[in-house]
Amino acid sequence: MLRIDFTAEDLNRLRVAGEPDPLWETVLSLMRLQDRSAALVFDPWRREVRAALARAGLTSTAAALMLVARRASYFPDFLTPGPGVTDLDVGIDLVLGTPKRRLAHELSKLFPQAPPPGIRRLGEGDPRALELLGEALRRYYEVAVAPYLPAIRAAVAADRSVRAEAALTSGPQGLLDSYGTVVGRDEEALVTDYPFDRGLRLDGRPLTIVPGFFCVRTPVALADPHLDPVLVHPLSPAPGWLARSRREATEQLPVAQLIGPSRAMVLDTLEHPRTTTELAELLQLTPPTTSRHATVLREAGLVESRRQGNRVFHLRTRLGDALMNGAL
Repeated sequence: MLRIDFTAEDLNRLRVAGEPDPLWETVLSLMRLQDRSAALVFDPWRREVRAALARAGLTSTAAALMLVARRASYFPDFLTPGPGVTDLDVGIDLVLGTPKRRLAHELSKLFPQAPPPGIRRLGEGDPRALELLGEALRRYYEVAVAPYLPAIRAAVAADRSVRAEAALTSGPQGLLDSYGTVVGRDEEALVTDYPFDRGLRLDGRPLTIVPGFFCVRTPVALADPHLDPVLVHPLSPAPGWLARSRREATEQLPVAQLIGPSRAMVLDTLEHPRTTTELAELLQLTPPTTSRHATVLREAGLVESRRQGNRVFHLRTRLGDALMNGAL
């Protein structure tokens, strides 16, 4: 249980972030790749991202990031500077500007014994180690988070609308109550589920509540009580969000008017080789329906299918690429 001492004045200083925080989403998404939590919600994303990381040659980069963004009761606060940082480059600059003493302190908590060589150099503030960290964060973000920003932003916007309505009709207390069972009040404190028991005093500092798309089950707070207080709350996207987001995006494409939204969605997804089963899972279609779409697209010369062992992979042809890119 997390208990945040909270006065009436603190309630009036409560802030809600209105945009996704790129580094919080980066760190939390790394944790989702290390577990199976919310499998119905995130497994399609997990499969897609792991394949994309492998294609980009970034599997080892993601594994290196997981050394510092570990799914555990503690990860270094310097990875998520802020609050209020909504630009990735600004956030990474803040990460790389972390004082050496803080780097050493936070990484020593993560690795109290002998750290791996790369972590040791990072804790020493080695310029090259910091440069590699920045490059890794940016490249991972571009593969694992950036392609899903439409869905993330839509979820944040919907959440913001709920919070704004609650604050408008019932004031700060109504805003707090709108979080339901995620965050509650207990006399003069905020209380919420947490992996372990801890307390936090605001001491006049505003608490910023940050919506977290990849946050699951319980909120997350910074470990250091002396930093500007932040509480990341789970947005809890519904199962099928990935397919819905892709469908909504595809319906806006001109090609959807030509071949229909479902086939346009299949063609859009076949930028990389996928089996019928993978397509069906990603797009929330039945395998027979997906197979029919792939057959029609193949007969039109927009998709080619190749057998590898006992599996058949579908991929867009040059004609399919030209149609999707409007370059016929």
